[in-house]
Amino acid sequence: MKKSIMYFIAIIVLTGCMSMHNKKLETSINSIVKDKSNNEINVLALTDFDWDKAFLIEPYNSILETTGVDFKDPSNISMRDDIFLLIFLYEDEVTQYIEMNRYQTSFSIENNDYLTPSEDVITINR
Repeated sequence: MKKSIMYFIAIIVLTGCMSMHNKKLETSINSIVKDKSNNEINVLALTDFDWDKAFLIEPYNSILETTGVDFKDPSNISMRDDIFLLIFLYEDEVTQYIEMNRYQTSFSIENNDYLTPSEDVITINR
């Protein structure tokens, strides 16, 4: 009986961790990036969850150093150059993240350390 409960708890915890990876939003943003007529991404228009900060993590960077948040990164951004990572926080807790494929581009947020719902534009640099 105890093993059954432990397995159940492990499944709940793992499912909760995986749900942080927002595949629907990731697909939407990657579609925008692929379309060469787009030069920016308005993040707020694409999100359907609460967030108050979003950090754009560049390749080879540390999430902890960039955000101040200890997030166990399943994408290994600190060792990759094919993606950017977009991490959403709400009340200083990571709630969602996506991997943004580069498609021979780069991304930037104008003179900010992070995005907010009122300043939500990511520039696509081609």
